[in-house]
Amino acid sequence: MYGASDLRKGLKVEINGVPYVITEFQFVKPGKGQALYNCRLKSLLDGATMSRTYRSNDKIDEPKLAEKDVHFSYTDGAHYVFLDENYEQVEVPGDVLGDARYFLTEELPVTVLYHNGRPVAATLPTFVEKEIVQTEPGARGDTATNVLKPATIDTGYQVQVPLFINEGDIIKIDTRTGEYSDRVRKK
Repeated sequence: MYGASDLRKGLKVEINGVPYVITEFQFVKPGKGQALYNCRLKSLLDGATMSRTYRSNDKIDEPKLAEKDVHFSYTDGAHYVFLDENYEQVEVPGDVLGDARYFLTEELPVTVLYHNGRPVAATLPTFVEKEIVQTEPGARGDTATNVLKPATIDTGYQVQVPLFINEGDIIKIDTRTGEYSDRVRKK
């Protein structure tokens, strides 16, 4: 059990059997009365958000979560198969991965979060390297500002890249935002 004073951004709590993560947190101390803790919560199961206000003497349930470090192996239809340290297969549905599924490469280390034995979230390394398979050539003279163009990586995901990126280049992508970070290698 958490007390209201334990609340902070990123803390995982359980409300009515559903795990939530606190995405925004604000402490309010009115002139009179008890302190209030305003929280914005995001469900780990379906991504729905809600707001809750707690008083200083409220108690909040702690979720039963477990993490498991695995490595990506292959795709089986709508499921993604990972191997743990004992080479046991772990299946994760594609909707749990979200856009992170576009950044998976063979043997990529991933941390899978479980709630009551069910996978609810997956965390990839912060950056992955992917090859550009399709993009338009950059037009000369468009370099006065930071102009971006669409590019498609080898998994079909489309990312905005600077004009100097060409097909065959290897780029670094931030897996948290899905945005271009840096060019690693030229073709």
